Amino acid sequence: MKLFILYQTDFWKSKTSRVFFGIFDSRSKAMDCAKYNGLFCSNAKVVIEEVTLNIFEEI
Repeated sequence: MKLFILYQTDFWKSKTSRVFFGIFDSRSKAMDCAKYNGLFCSNAKVVIEEVTLNIFEEI
């Protein structure tokens, strides 16, 4: 199962500046939430990170 984590970050997309906004089951729902909350602006960027649940991998 794939989930999408929505963050707002600074212009350089550094991990230390990320602000968590939610977890969604589709990329389109994450984008709709970002648009609804006005996360797109000239000083900030939106990052949607895709993660997979219930997978075990040996390194």
